[in-house]
Amino acid sequence: MIGYVSIGLLALLSLSIPVGIVLFLLGFGVDTFFSPFPLIRGLGNMVWSTSNNATLIAIPFFVMLGEILVRSGVAARTYAALDKWISWLPGGLVHANVATATMFSATSGSSVATAATVATVAMPQAEKLGYDPKLFSGAIAAGGTLGIMIPPSINLIVYGFLTQTSIPQLFLAGLVPGVGLAVAFIVITALICVIRPELGGERRTFPLAEMLRALVHLIPIILLFTVIIGTIYKGWATPTEAAAVGVAGAVAIAAVFGGVSVTMFYESILGTVKITSMIMLVVLGASFLNFTLASAGLGNELRQFLDGLGLTPLMTIFVIVGIYIVLGFFIETLSLMVVTIPIIVPLVVEMGYDPIWFGILMIVLIEMALITPPVGLNLYVVQGARQSGTMSDVMLGAIPYVVAMLLMAAALIAFPQIALYLPGALQ
Repeated sequence: MIGYVSIGLLALLSLSIPVGIVLFLLGFGVDTFFSPFPLIRGLGNMVWSTSNNATLIAIPFFVMLGEILVRSGVAARTYAALDKWISWLPGGLVHANVATATMFSATSGSSVATAATVATVAMPQAEKLGYDPKLFSGAIAAGGTLGIMIPPSINLIVYGFLTQTSIPQLFLAGLVPGVGLAVAFIVITALICVIRPELGGERRTFPLAEMLRALVHLIPIILLFTVIIGTIYKGWATPTEAAAVGVAGAVAIAAVFGGVSVTMFYESILGTVKITSMIMLVVLGASFLNFTLASAGLGNELRQFLDGLGLTPLMTIFVIVGIYIVLGFFIETLSLMVVTIPIIVPLVVEMGYDPIWFGILMIVLIEMALITPPVGLNLYVVQGARQSGTMSDVMLGAIPYVVAMLLMAAALIAFPQIALYLPGALQ
């Protein structure tokens, strides 16, 4: 059955059918050919029970928060400020790409939105200042992936919802690996530009007074992140309530800097509706597919397959990592999560691993899928913003950052406390 479902998934995706529809079609197919009794009668109840959950309300709020910051011009000012502070490093403005992505990851919760934000602001600078298009665009694509690791993260909310795991604990667990990846991206960029200085463009320095004035545009984002995460960990608000507070804070920041207008609100709401609709269609379709797969016995089939390999728990984790890397080449990231979580996570927990730790490991692998062809969404987002050159440039530029993600995945397996220290210390 696993083979038939995989072939069906790839075939339908190759026809450019929307992912959410593909998941529903696969669910109907599994129900028809593999399930011992008809499940279509329970479709309405399943869709209602999945969507009728207060936790999921956080998703449109976090999407809107990011949309407001982008549409109001806060992103452009943040990028310019970071440029003044870190363009003296080998690689120059490339580091501002990663740093800006890191800061917006701490508010938007979406990798694609983060990549689109930074690409729109940064790409015009690449040709003007003589940067290598491969490295410059690859850094933006990789930096954008931090949106699903650094809290608040929409993908971590979905993981917590599907596994009934504490979302605040997941947010804490993602903080150190997320910042660690950002630092790793900066270090790798600097090393590349030390070896090949011509790739990094001009290293620029600015007067201290100008750098200090630029801090005005960084403080609001830092305060917004502190308010969102602080209210969650202090117990003053749930993730959903904190997301609503974040939207109000984003509007206030936009108002202070003169970015509020009817057009801004209209575009932000429209963007929020589009992105949220896509996410919910994928979640509902995956829930129905998971329902039919579980009824058809896929969980037992996969468990028997892994048990038949005769591997230790650690070796089984490596097999699972390999499965996610391969599937990440072909399946959109949110879909990959919601399809595999109900099958893989129970097996991992049964082997004695912490579900919070595995959630962070999974997110690293999902991040990798965002910048690996042929379905790496961030690659297409950055290429769309470039409006010139070839997709291969972006793909090649992302390779060093894929290596950094592999190293982070290995570090998480070797040292689980990278993810578990903060949740344990602040529990």
